[in-house]
Amino acid sequence: MRRFLKRGGAVLLILAVLAGAAALWKREALARLMAVNTLFAEDRIVTNFSHMDDLFESAPVPRGDGPVAELPQGPPLTMPDGFDTFLTGRAVTSLVVLHDGALVHESYYMGTGPDDLRISWSVAKSYLSALFGVLLAEGAIGSLDDPVTDYAPELAGGAYDSATIRNVLQMSSGVTFDEDYLDFWSDINKMGRVLALGASMDGFAAGLSETFQPPGRGWKYVSIDTHVLSMVLRGATGRSIPELLSEKIIAPMGLERTPYYVTDGYGVAFVLGGLNVTTRDYARMGQMFLQNGAYNGRQIVPADWVAESTAPTANTDPGKLRYGYQWWIASDPRPGEFLARGVYGQYVYVNRPAGVVVATTGADRAFRDEGAFDESLAMFRRIADAAEGRD
Repeated sequence: MRRFLKRGGAVLLILAVLAGAAALWKREALARLMAVNTLFAEDRIVTNFSHMDDLFESAPVPRGDGPVAELPQGPPLTMPDGFDTFLTGRAVTSLVVLHDGALVHESYYMGTGPDDLRISWSVAKSYLSALFGVLLAEGAIGSLDDPVTDYAPELAGGAYDSATIRNVLQMSSGVTFDEDYLDFWSDINKMGRVLALGASMDGFAAGLSETFQPPGRGWKYVSIDTHVLSMVLRGATGRSIPELLSEKIIAPMGLERTPYYVTDGYGVAFVLGGLNVTTRDYARMGQMFLQNGAYNGRQIVPADWVAESTAPTANTDPGKLRYGYQWWIASDPRPGEFLARGVYGQYVYVNRPAGVVVATTGADRAFRDEGAFDESLAMFRRIADAAEGRD
């Protein structure tokens, strides 16, 4: 009897511990779900965007133990007319300008500062593209025309069954995915709740079953495509994205602070928008691409990949914004001009002939308004012109 009571007590203790753990998990999951629902609230958006690791699970992207890459101070840039109006109208939280590799402007707004690790949103897609180019050159990926299911077999039988890597890089997968941030039931918001509740992003992607056209036929921006690219890279290497990005991109660049990714409940990086970096370090990324993949004394990303990934090769509609491999190109591009772009006003703008990089973060809740992007692009171009000394 005594032995039975001891065993019974042990079982009750285990059950109590499990119940407590379940209750804690539920509280944490509910807290993250609440964070998703209030992430873009007017009174929280600026603070949230600098503290995503307080709201979601996360994983560091180690910067390595090397010295910080020099960012020399250049002559202060006189900002063009309309700059102050642009800052206010687009709810800019930080802006860094490099000219010929030198820091010529740096400013922070709305309570942010130079040490803030700001959420990238879809600027993160361009980082994953850079990593893809490195691993392709190293032979981890055989060809961009390989089916994604060769590397991520869990996608077989679903919406991505016939898509190639190139299709997905160009956002030409043909997969049905609603990207409306303002619709609670859109796919992008369902995906946000997957993150909040600690579920699997891989499972979410594998569960997509509908297509609206065959892959490669046309272009439509589908954020989950970028997660599929991460599934390909993880399947090809057996390694995590934070580990790969650290080794191949981040550590060689000599960043000032250790970035981090928001992750799902399985520790899988939210690669399509969950990278968090300081604004100066975003500018370093732009400088590396301005310099054809070379930075901090070494060739980090192959030059041919930089050229190929930033060329407007996707089958976008005439007269509209153009797209490469997770990089944007204006509908009326200047030579050597391209940009990474994220919702709510995150940009890394590169103008190679002018030698200018503009990195900016924002909390622009009106980012989808007509003319919002055009206003930002026009300002970046005026900044580049001012740096070159042109009218």
